[in-house]
Amino acid sequence: MPLQNRVTPDMQIVRQNWRGDFMGNRGGRIHDPATKTLLKRKWASKRWIICVTEFKERQREVMGSGYTELFFLDEVSALTAGHRPCFECRRQQAKAFGDLWVTAHGKPDGSLADAIDTQLHQERLGENMLLDKEHVKRLPDGAILKIRSSCFAKKNASFYQWSGEGYSKAKLPKGEVYLQTPLSILEVLSQGYQPQWHGSAS
Repeated sequence: MPLQNRVTPDMQIVRQNWRGDFMGNRGGRIHDPATKTLLKRKWASKRWIICVTEFKERQREVMGSGYTELFFLDEVSALTAGHRPCFECRRQQAKAFGDLWVTAHGKPDGSLADAIDTQLHQERLGENMLLDKEHVKRLPDGAILKIRSSCFAKKNASFYQWSGEGYSKAKLPKGEVYLQTPLSILEVLSQGYQPQWHGSAS
């Protein structure tokens, strides 16, 4: 049976067979190492990050005694779930993301990573924004919407329905449209950040 450590764009941690292109964590350990099952708490700290699956030949026991390894289909999914690039294993992407964050939000008084994590945590705890048609048209590539129980990512003026296996091009169904991507990340995407997509969206 697969472990419950796959993350959907709406921040749910599910038990499915797909692995995805990226891993990350929610600031520490949120599982019981003895049973490899999740605890009731959904995060250990505000530092929700996106990492590569291989780095400097490091080996880890998944859901062992360290932090809880989580897996994402791609960076688009991870950003929408409220995570940001890791400043260690994805330094180049984290710097690009951070530079555009400053352009969008201004330079913080203290640590940039702390400012990003604090803002994102506030947004993760909030309600998703209801969008009208004009808002939907103006969304940048990499934004993800939720209609009923399905998520749709925007790319090149088209929409792709998300699943753990990948994306499939689709028309948006009727129903109320909610912005799933955090607003602060949406602004970074609008400034030109290029998240990495799963190959199924090419």
